[in-house]
Amino acid sequence: MKKALLTLLIIVSIFTITGCANKDSKEFKEDYEKLNGVVNSAGKEHRKLNISEDNPFVEVSADEIVKKIDNKETFYVYFGSTLCPWCRSVIESAIKIAKEKNIKTIYYVDIWDDSGKEILRDKYEVKNKKLEKTIDGTDSYKKLLENFNSLLRDYSVTDANDNNKEYSTGEKRIYAPNYFYIKEGKAIKLTTGKSEKLTDARGELTEEIKNDQEKLFRDFFTN
Repeated sequence: MKKALLTLLIIVSIFTITGCANKDSKEFKEDYEKLNGVVNSAGKEHRKLNISEDNPFVEVSADEIVKKIDNKETFYVYFGSTLCPWCRSVIESAIKIAKEKNIKTIYYVDIWDDSGKEILRDKYEVKNKKLEKTIDGTDSYKKLLENFNSLLRDYSVTDANDNNKEYSTGEKRIYAPNYFYIKEGKAIKLTTGKSEKLTDARGELTEEIKNDQEKLFRDFFTN
């Protein structure tokens, strides 16, 4: 009886672990592919993607990433959004090379809600030629900025109504897409995966651009 019960518990545990992993990767695939060809409010069409069902992405909250950092864990994490055109331009390359490098898990933190509103980061806007913070980032975001500080770029806002005049926020920024490698709780590598040859986020992904992006991810996933 005890042996049968133990066997049942093992089977349930395997099913639970496998099911969760598959569910996460399937949901990631579904979330990104459901926007294929959809035209956004600005009249721009989202890039069509074909994402592998066994992709390595597992969606988590920023709070969970902070906990992993506090626990001195080693892992990969991607900050982005299904709505982000640059994210969509590199995601297939990221998956291809992650699988090539046998990377089993990349944690995924969504930066926007379904309408494109910030749910993680600070947001500043120029109003009447003055810089104003219109959204305050979460506590977890502030902790991530501290940990990632040495890898991040400065955050500035341009005013399109004033010859693109630039305003510095005095802060760093987690942009999208941003892929980080965290080793024992410390961020040591960052890549966007974006080829400099791709100047339009919705432009054609030529073989040259794909090869360039794959090289960026191949270097990133080599540790």
